[in-house]
Formats: sequence, structure tokens, C-alpha cells
Amino acid sequence: MIKSMTGYGKSALDITGRKLTIEIKTLNSKQLDLNLKIPGYFREKEWEVRTMLTQKLERGKVDFYISTEVTGEMLSYSINQALAKKYHEELKSLSDALGEQYPADLLSLVVKMPDVMQTSRDEMNEHDWESIVPAIREAIAQVDEFRQDEGRILEDDMLRRVHSILQLLELIEPYEKNRMAELRERLLRDFAKYKGDVNGAAPDQNRFEQELIYYLEKLDITEEKVRLLKHCEYFLETLHEAGAQGKKLGFVTQEMGREINTIGSKASDAEIQKIVVSMKDELEKIKEQLGNIL
Repeated sequence: MIKSMTGYGKSALDITGRKLTIEIKTLNSKQLDLNLKIPGYFREKEWEVRTMLTQKLERGKVDFYISTEVTGEMLSYSINQALAKKYHEELKSLSDALGEQYPADLLSLVVKMPDVMQTSRDEMNEHDWESIVPAIREAIAQVDEFRQDEGRILEDDMLRRVHSILQLLELIEPYEKNRMAELRERLLRDFAKYKGDVNGAAPDQNRFEQELIYYLEKLDITEEKVRLLKHCEYFLETLHEAGAQGKKLGFVTQEMGREINTIGSKASDAEIQKIVVSMKDELEKIKEQLGNIL
């Protein structure tokens, strides 16, 4: 089954006074590229999260986020007394320097200064983690489902383009028969026209026939057509195999391209060249789609 590397998944849960949102986004990449943005108290579980992502998502650029919204009952406050005293002294000193009286609400001003009031949160315990793991797996499952849906669209498109190449390959056949016959006649005609050398000696007929056969064999594209047919059939087989097949299909398209290019370089027929151009166009579009395949 073909899967896209593009995916998205999201899950959320409430646990021990926290609201956690888990979000996963995946894009194309030649390798697995994990980017985790998680709260500090999840750090000890980072390796486990990476393992879950690697086992299921396999390849692509993966952005994994856990955002936390802490409810009021989870917060406990403390006052940074040393910092508060420092602010208090500085404010009094500023009032003296300006000749102003101390504000009646000086203490309330000090409390509102940055970092005076500190909050602390309970750390995550193992029981919390046991509840979080299913939510992570749910988000991963959503990504996988998204990838499968996208993969079906890509598969249909590539199937259509490979069948188009096979149809174009069949169109070459009538032009190929006429091409070889016309090429042989032209060579014989040219040979008869330029028969003899500067000394008037007749050329060796057997040697000429050998050279003619060798030349015609070099221009024959039968083997290339057969190999291209086999590569297309193998591509279609691989397309339906289980697991990630993106790289394997990429190798097959390289072989398909090699045969199409050889047909184009050997063919001396304008109509065959037009067909080859159409084949190349279809193949390039297949390669573009393979860049999205897992």
C-alpha cells in the first residue's frame, strides 16, 4: 500500500489538572527527521516518544508538539523575597532621588514586578504517562490514516501515467517497422550512388553487408522496448506491495528513464521522437509524485 509522507494528527486529554494537546505534522524528507517540542518535564520520556514515532512513521520530516494548559488548582505560588527586597530598595532610592514621597501602595507595586511571584507545577508521574501514551498513539494513528488517504490519490495518478507510457510504447510499433525498412533502403541507395573509391576499385560486398547489419543492429530499439515494458510491469507490481516502497519505485523509474532515453537517441523517426517526448513527460510527473511517497 502506497502512503504519502504528508500527514497530520491531533489528540487531547485532561489529566491531573492539566490539559494536554498532542499535534503531529509530517512533510517530505529523504530520511526520518524528528523535531520534538515538548514541556521540560517530558524530557525523560523523549526517547520513548521518538521510538513510537520512528516505528510507525518511518520516514519524512516529523514535527511533534505537546502543549500544556495548566488549570488554576495545579498552581502554587511563592515569593522571591530577595528579588522583592531589591525592587523595594530600588524604588525607595528612586523616590528619594526624585524628591518624591514613597507611594502608599509600594508593596503592591513590588509584588507586580517581574519574577517576584513564582509559580511551581507538579511534575508528571508515571501514572500520568500511562494515560498520555494512548493519546500519542492516537495522534500517530491519525497521521498514518491521513498518509494512506493521500497515498491512494498518488497511487491512482501514477497508475494512470504508467499505463499511459505502456500505451505510448505500443504506438511506436508501426513506425518502427517502417523505420528499419526505410533505413535499409536508404543505405543501399547511398551505397549504390557512391559505389567505388577514388581508385575505381569496387568495395567488398561481404564487408559491406557485415557493416550494414552492424549499423542496423545498433539502431534497433527492440531490446529497449522489451526492457521498458518489463520495468513498467515491475513498477506496477511494486506499487501494490506492502510496506514503504518509495525508494524502490525511485530505482525502477531510473531504469525506465534509461530505456526511454536510449529509444530516443536511437530513433531517427520524427513520429517516434514525439512519442518519446510524451513518455518523458509522463515519467517526470511520476518522479515528482514519488518525492511524496513513503
